[in-house]
Amino acid sequence: MQEQLEAVQRMQDYIKIHFSEQISLADLSNVSLFSPWYSHRLFQQYTGISPAKYIRKLRLSKSALKLRDDPTKIADIAFEMGFGSVDGYQRAFFEEFGCNPSEYASRPIPLYLFTPYSVNYKQTERSNNTMENLKNVFIQLIDKPARKVLLKRGIAAKDYFSYCEEISCDVWGLLQSIPSICGEPICLWLPTIYRKPNTSEYVQGVEVSLDYDGIIPEDFDVIELPPAQYLMFQGEPFDEHSYGKAIEELQLAIQKYDPTIRGYLWDTANPRIQLEPIGTRGYIELIAVKPL
Repeated sequence: MQEQLEAVQRMQDYIKIHFSEQISLADLSNVSLFSPWYSHRLFQQYTGISPAKYIRKLRLSKSALKLRDDPTKIADIAFEMGFGSVDGYQRAFFEEFGCNPSEYASRPIPLYLFTPYSVNYKQTERSNNTMENLKNVFIQLIDKPARKVLLKRGIAAKDYFSYCEEISCDVWGLLQSIPSICGEPICLWLPTIYRKPNTSEYVQGVEVSLDYDGIIPEDFDVIELPPAQYLMFQGEPFDEHSYGKAIEELQLAIQKYDPTIRGYLWDTANPRIQLEPIGTRGYIELIAVKPL
């Protein structure tokens, strides 16, 4: 099984780098080290979709972000993303998102973007690994302004895993389509004051300005958060398949940390924040603090 997972991961890594190029099944076979037929079968088995559909969804989602953020011609984006024609790109975009690229560019709305989770990420199980070596943790004090958070509540979720079981991991793709004042979606552990009856402590959302007047996705709530100071804890870079251990190690370091050495106390009135675990930057959490 591990050999198969590694083969699919190699195919995903290849697609990530070459998504805008013409990728053949022979190309994927070369990196998977299996036959074209078996490579296709493995990819669909572990990702849930065919390589062709995976590549198409990835291209369309990346094109949506360019339409949202860059004043680029639709034709330029179509060819940059590897589509053979503008008409073909427009049809594919409409089929995927239910609107035309030109409409979306003029008035971006929340879209369910494709999130290409690696098979190693999906297959990693929660564990009780202990720290083998003491790792460096970077700590920085940051100020967050007053803001709104558009969020999707769960039922009883207390972490990412239980949240995905309740809500689905697809919410992250939708959140990525909404411009955030911090540049990316966030996960939050909400204090009681921000929770509704029979809803989860753990939620996913996106921070926007107080004057945000854009579309609020269906079944989402909006909360307002006051200005607050946070200690940002950032661990060392890690291998993507070891993200679970990276999370556990940083959270243990946070538990042992005494904020009074910096002249602060933990501020439990504000949410604790988790950023997406990305191996190249290290795992990050933000904990609210207040002066002693």
